[in-house]
Amino acid sequence: MKRRYLETGKIVTTHGVRGEVKVMPWADAPEVLTELDTLYLEEGRRPLEIEQARVQKSMVLLKFRGIDTMEAAAQLRGQLLYLDREDLELEEGTCFVQDLLGVRVTDADTGRDYGRITQVFETGANDVYELTDGAGKKRLVPAIDEVLVASDLDAGTMQIRPLKGLFDDED
Repeated sequence: MKRRYLETGKIVTTHGVRGEVKVMPWADAPEVLTELDTLYLEEGRRPLEIEQARVQKSMVLLKFRGIDTMEAAAQLRGQLLYLDREDLELEEGTCFVQDLLGVRVTDADTGRDYGRITQVFETGANDVYELTDGAGKKRLVPAIDEVLVASDLDAGTMQIRPLKGLFDDED
């Protein structure tokens, strides 16, 4: 089952004297956080209403309602921020990275179990999935149409067809 509240960034410091905080976003584009009305602390248990949001370089500056001083903002330093997946509409064919983590990956032709997705790397051209099997062996798989055959994120499964030579332990 997909988690409703997803980690989306970390408050790293204060900004100015009026209660703004600087956030290191974990979204593909920092602008995503500026589109939201509410973010959450404590894995969704504590809502923070956003009064103002803007991108500064690769960071996001946020002003939350009720946090009006540098001292109040400093109390938030180091906290993880969460978004409610219901607040964002994803484009067709996209998903949250956190929904990929833990997905079991098998060979579409042989049924061989390659393990679970343990990390997603963004390379620019395409994402790369790190798979870790039960013995701890890691493999890297490009997230491209030629390799990805089918996925059912609700069921936590993905089928791939590795390109020849992709895995060094195969013919």
